[in-house]
Amino acid sequence: MSMKKGYKALVDEAMTQVKTYSVEQAMAKYDDPNVQFVDIRDPRELEREGVIPGAFPAPRGMLEFWVDPESPYYKPVFGEGKEYLFFCAGGLRSALATKTVQDMGMNKVAHIEGGFGAWKTAGAPTAEKVKKA
Repeated sequence: MSMKKGYKALVDEAMTQVKTYSVEQAMAKYDDPNVQFVDIRDPRELEREGVIPGAFPAPRGMLEFWVDPESPYYKPVFGEGKEYLFFCAGGLRSALATKTVQDMGMNKVAHIEGGFGAWKTAGAPTAEKVKKA
């Protein structure tokens, strides 16, 4: 099967259209009450790798539904008017997610270059995911 546009082309296109923060730039925004970190990794990744404390978990598969105020799955955190910093494990899914929510009308959005992996490697704050009882 021949793809018209593979994932690499989609990611490259997204990278030209979204704001990207380095880990250092994201770390400088970590304590800003007007910034919401959004973790789009799968729940199993959160349990396995840990989390950024205070980040809102929004699995990539639900993001469009959680962001859209018209959706029955809407999450009010996305209506708070903050700047939203999306991240995944390595920065590819978050680039696509950031472009998608930007296309949906969110304008104060960015993603973290290198994702959670780069964040963790830089020694930025992480924690174990709290398991539900």
